[in-house]
Amino acid sequence: MIIYVDASVIQTGNGTKENPFKTIQEAAAKALPGDEVIVAPGLYREAVNPIHAGTADKRITYRSAIKGQAHITGSEAVKDWENVEGTVWKAVIPNGIFGDYNPFTTLVSGDWFIATFIAHTGDVYLNEKSMYEVTTLDKVKNPQKSTISWDPDFSVYTWYAEQDEANNQTIIYANFHEKDPNKENVEISVRRNCFYPESEGIGYITLSGFRISQAATQWAPPTAYQEGMVGPHWSKGWIIEDCEIYESKCSGISLGKYLQPENDNKWLKWKYKDGTQTERDCICQASYEGWDKEHIGSHIVRRCEIHDCGQTGIVGHLGGVFSVIEDNHIHHINNKQNLAGAEIGGIKMHAAIDVIFRRNHIHNCTRGLWLDWQAQGTRVTGNLFHDNALPNDFEAGDDAVTSVGEDIFVEVSHGPTLIDHNILLSDRALKIATQGVALVHNLICGGFVSVGIGTDNGAPDIPSPRYTPYHTKHGTQVAGFMTILHGDDRFYNNIFVQKPIRPCMQDLADLMGNNGNMWDDCNVITGTFKFNGYPTFDEWNRQFEGYCGMGSETTGNCYYDHLPVWASGNLYFNGARAWEKETDAVTDTEHTVDISVEEKEDGWYLKTNLYDIIKEENDGIISTETLGMAFEPEQKYENPDGSPIIFNQDFFGNHRDVKTVAGPFTDKKASEQKLF
Repeated sequence: MIIYVDASVIQTGNGTKENPFKTIQEAAAKALPGDEVIVAPGLYREAVNPIHAGTADKRITYRSAIKGQAHITGSEAVKDWENVEGTVWKAVIPNGIFGDYNPFTTLVSGDWFIATFIAHTGDVYLNEKSMYEVTTLDKVKNPQKSTISWDPDFSVYTWYAEQDEANNQTIIYANFHEKDPNKENVEISVRRNCFYPESEGIGYITLSGFRISQAATQWAPPTAYQEGMVGPHWSKGWIIEDCEIYESKCSGISLGKYLQPENDNKWLKWKYKDGTQTERDCICQASYEGWDKEHIGSHIVRRCEIHDCGQTGIVGHLGGVFSVIEDNHIHHINNKQNLAGAEIGGIKMHAAIDVIFRRNHIHNCTRGLWLDWQAQGTRVTGNLFHDNALPNDFEAGDDAVTSVGEDIFVEVSHGPTLIDHNILLSDRALKIATQGVALVHNLICGGFVSVGIGTDNGAPDIPSPRYTPYHTKHGTQVAGFMTILHGDDRFYNNIFVQKPIRPCMQDLADLMGNNGNMWDDCNVITGTFKFNGYPTFDEWNRQFEGYCGMGSETTGNCYYDHLPVWASGNLYFNGARAWEKETDAVTDTEHTVDISVEEKEDGWYLKTNLYDIIKEENDGIISTETLGMAFEPEQKYENPDGSPIIFNQDFFGNHRDVKTVAGPFTDKKASEQKLF
């Protein structure tokens, strides 16, 4: 059955084409497996709560009749602004509009949120762009440019909220500068979600072609109930496609965890147990409460544009397993820098078990893709990353390292994590406080960061290694826990090009010193050289001579020392440095490679002379057989169905011959095609 919705009708009907419903929620209450809800162009100020689940062969589909023309928003318009003085105005909001959730009394909070700034989940929007919250009325009257925002000029558009409890009202003060708020589109966030089921298990939903914006979402760490502006809420088989998702206070899409009352933000509420241990508790609890492939995950997020969210574009822990995230444009995440903590990025995914991230364009985010814990069977392939770092005018301070980002961060996972055919153009390409990673046919212009560090809990005087789980092959069952030994990494047929180091990054490196701190060494030099001192397989293997390694000169250490590294077929330019034990590294000191990405009218292109320099096909084809298996889970670098991978196609799917070139492209012609 087809159900019709049209916000423009004077009176709601029965859902037929001739007599449509006025709200999407009316359709959501009626839609059953196999039904399709067609939503006409218009503005839908509602929080849609899908009531019924579809099935694997009879999905429930919600579709914008015209792509991008049906707009679901968590905001309400505010028209009656009263001038206070100069460019400062105020609006009085009756609290009844908020129901049982007032985002202007609800603080952003949760585990791993760095509450250096008091922020509410609510926001004020000027022409659909969120203004900057401040903590006093005086800061509205006398705004100061933010020193950390990516848009400092707009950071002086400030607001402050207070409560008139006697009259049950929220009073909002805002500085609109040259704008008259009664003539502009000024809105405030009212609802915490836009399209999100209240119940768990509402699976097999398709959401297609909507604009979705301006929800008052809460911070979404892995130990909490992870909500987003849009999301499946602990179910299976959603498809979110062709949507524009923007201006969520925290997260745009959540593929995350359900509510565990016993463990929800437990570290924040009950400080005696470290956050790492509470996260382990959450994982174990989920494992006996139905977290498996039959019930959870297997979602698809494709062809969406996700931008200008405060915490993440996509977030998830446990609930995103076995999913595919492809062909999305994710940009300008956390650019206001008004939220800080360890859960920020274009995508922040814990437990990305058998998740495929492919053909996404991720740029201008504080961090691009963060794979934290349990990146097992994860594949990152054919993505374009750039400008995921500090803004150009950033001034390094003592706490600057908390804001530093990179294209990809893999943290305390055991692998196998496969990163192939990507273009990584940011100052810092890969933060690799982890093990079990294979990099194949990538173009890498930034440094490797946190090699060999960043895997303890942070106790200053005693050892505090983080033990994280690994799982049965292609499943969710916990097979064991182990600390990170580092190494067990592979580098095949990559191209490393040292880009000029931006002054702000050099200042940060100078501030942190050569060794940085226990979390981050601030390395901006490109290449595999950070693995100097790590053993080859043969060197590592010799430690295990005799019975249980008892014949080794380092008896006992062999089980806790760094794991081996493999490297072959890599090219190094502009001073990029190779691992000292890489026997066939090609280090070019003759040519200077220029490389950048540029936006044209029809899309994004690579601009480089690299393929004028690389002229010979001299690398062999890499496969699952070449890469072997990740050490701890004893799992191969293979497809989610267990089939092997042969890397005989480039970034665009062009076929590679028996011998090929390093990097993501087969030749110069391929490198000149539109990337995204």
